[in-house]
Amino acid sequence: MDLKKLTDEVDKYIKAHGGYWDPGWLLAAITEELGELSHALQTYYGVRGLNSVKRKKPKEKLIKEECGDLFFALICLANSLDINLETALLKTMKKYDAR
Repeated sequence: MDLKKLTDEVDKYIKAHGGYWDPGWLLAAITEELGELSHALQTYYGVRGLNSVKRKKPKEKLIKEECGDLFFALICLANSLDINLETALLKTMKKYDAR
């Protein structure tokens, strides 16, 4: 599925379930999901200073799920602000190519 179809699918889902939150709450959701992804990555791969702590490692599946959650939240924010993520990403890629 391409990015436009994904953003349209998320838009359809959100509108069927009460609509978008305001941008501040969506940013909070992104921050929460990024924290959960960070925790899963740090627990799975270890972090300097934390390697000696005995922790149950999450499965890679959890990391994939957290990436999906973060991406969903980002799509929600972009959709709510009428930002075309495909256009934004292509512009960013051109910027990186120019460096």
